[in-house]
Amino acid sequence: MNLLSRYMKLLRHYGPQGWWPTPYYRPGVYSRRFSERERFEICVGAILTQNTAWKNVEKAIKCLKAAKLLNARAIAVSPLAKLQSCIRSSGYYKQKAKKLKIFSKWLIEKYGGNFARFCRRSTLVCRQKLLSLWGIGPETADSMLLFAGHKPIFVIDAYTRRFLAEYGVRLGTYDEYQKYFMDKLPKSVSMYKEYHALIVAWGKDHKTRDVSEEASHKGTHGLVRAK
Repeated sequence: MNLLSRYMKLLRHYGPQGWWPTPYYRPGVYSRRFSERERFEICVGAILTQNTAWKNVEKAIKCLKAAKLLNARAIAVSPLAKLQSCIRSSGYYKQKAKKLKIFSKWLIEKYGGNFARFCRRSTLVCRQKLLSLWGIGPETADSMLLFAGHKPIFVIDAYTRRFLAEYGVRLGTYDEYQKYFMDKLPKSVSMYKEYHALIVAWGKDHKTRDVSEEASHKGTHGLVRAK
């Protein structure tokens, strides 16, 4: 399968998707360096979007902003009940509140609450450190690294698996799917971001659902997309 050719076809069909950082976005360009607030918001979104739709995450993020809880230090010291109340719309809110606290406290203790400082390390080291945290799996870690950290790593989700299956490619593990993309594409952060967004757009147009996939993952398809 020629992934680069498929990418160009998707881009012509759907056009640039305009994922974060709208309104500074230019087609195919994701080079603007975010503020630490923006990076942290992306990380929070990556955690909250586990097993839910992005519209539910948006409500939670709006509540966190209104409560002045959208930064690592505020989440770390917030009463658990207050945090749970804010993110209730995202589902599994008790588990996710715990995940947010663990991530925030770790970021403060190890990197002064600064995600950009954490990302000065190699992609592999950063990924291993994120995966060592409770509640952060490969898709969440890679979403943080790609969208918030500008690291060249491809994000795999249920839409990605379905997209490849459409062309007869069926692999096994998350890492096998990721390697398939990264071996066949230029090492480009902007392309990885755009390709992921385009596959999400394609997935929304293709309603046939694989029950086993959707049961385990209900959609990062709105991750860090600004309105």
